[in-house]
Amino acid sequence: MFFANTPEPPYYAAIFTSQRTEKDNKSYISTADLMDELASKQVGFLGVESARDQNGFGITVSYWDSIEAIKLWKENVSHKKVQEKGKQDWYSSYTTRICKVERAYSNSK
Repeated sequence: MFFANTPEPPYYAAIFTSQRTEKDNKSYISTADLMDELASKQVGFLGVESARDQNGFGITVSYWDSIEAIKLWKENVSHKKVQEKGKQDWYSSYTTRICKVERAYSNSK
């Protein structure tokens, strides 16, 4: 697990919490990697952190410099196609939350 290297706040986070189905795991993993790569090329992208447990529950947090950047990512044509695939095949449920990060601190060295 790697921590995103974010700037000093304020910035924004899109938090995607999901429960996976058991469908098509190999395709899911390669597509998730592709979406991370594509997001990293979007204007305003700051980083991403993601984890999933053995029962399929996962949380992905992507960091952005503005609300506008998050909206542009949501509307990205390739991302929209993957969103539809996720709704149909990969997730039994999901929630997306958008928030402003006003303070951040860690014990990282």
